[in-house]
Amino acid sequence: MYVILAILALLLLTLIVWVAVLVTRLVAASRSARKREAVAARLAAVAQQAAAEHRVRHAAAERSSALTTVLPAIQPEEEDRKPRRVA
Repeated sequence: MYVILAILALLLLTLIVWVAVLVTRLVAASRSARKREAVAARLAAVAQQAAAEHRVRHAAAERSSALTTVLPAIQPEEEDRKPRRVA
């Protein structure tokens, strides 16, 4: 009788340890998922900001090229052009 009681106690202790391990793993997985979601949100915000900055730069470049076509005296810098000597 006492042998059966000792085996049952050992099985119950094993079950409790397994449940504790399972709970620990579930908590860790949940924490990891929250961290991944936070990183994904920050990455999305940074990507959106970079896209907006790219649109602004692209629009400025288009305006600059449009101005150059209207005022042909404004020319982009060239390596072979030297400064003019005045007087």
